[in-house]
Amino acid sequence: MDSETSEEKFSIDKAEEETPHLFSRGDDFMAGRRPKPTAIKLLEGNPGKRELNKYEPKPDKKLPVCPDWLEPEAKNEWRRLAKVMGDMGILTDIDQKAFATYCQCYARWRNAEEFLSQHGTVFKTPSGYIQQLPQVRIAHDYGKQMMRIASEFGLTPASRSRIIAGEIMGPRDEMDELLGD
Repeated sequence: MDSETSEEKFSIDKAEEETPHLFSRGDDFMAGRRPKPTAIKLLEGNPGKRELNKYEPKPDKKLPVCPDWLEPEAKNEWRRLAKVMGDMGILTDIDQKAFATYCQCYARWRNAEEFLSQHGTVFKTPSGYIQQLPQVRIAHDYGKQMMRIASEFGLTPASRSRIIAGEIMGPRDEMDELLGD
């Protein structure tokens, strides 16, 4: 409706303010970036220097148990990462389902990629058309979901580069030695 008057526009804007759930764009109602867990902010050195959430739930630093229903490759990924992530303080018992989802996505992504390595990415239909194998989309979808979850846990190069987990890397100079820094 291009002939919408400013009065009608105002009333639509006002209705949007009063009932935001009717005008949401997406699954979440929060605007902006997802909040980063305090554990990740602390490992990154709190780069924004904003006040940390004092009321964020702090689960016990107990490692979650690997679920029995995970595929074998997912269990291997669980064993490969769980202890390291627990030592960093970014994996606790309460994160079991999110981490299991990451591991299962990894296993399914890898399975699809191995299939594509053996069979290629396209096939010829009985009528002679060239079509993409379903595993291409499967690999893409699981890879995308896996990477999204990985970045939540600080497992991607970009998210990991923001984490300060120990001493500064690289050689120390003489002045640092003298000053004891």
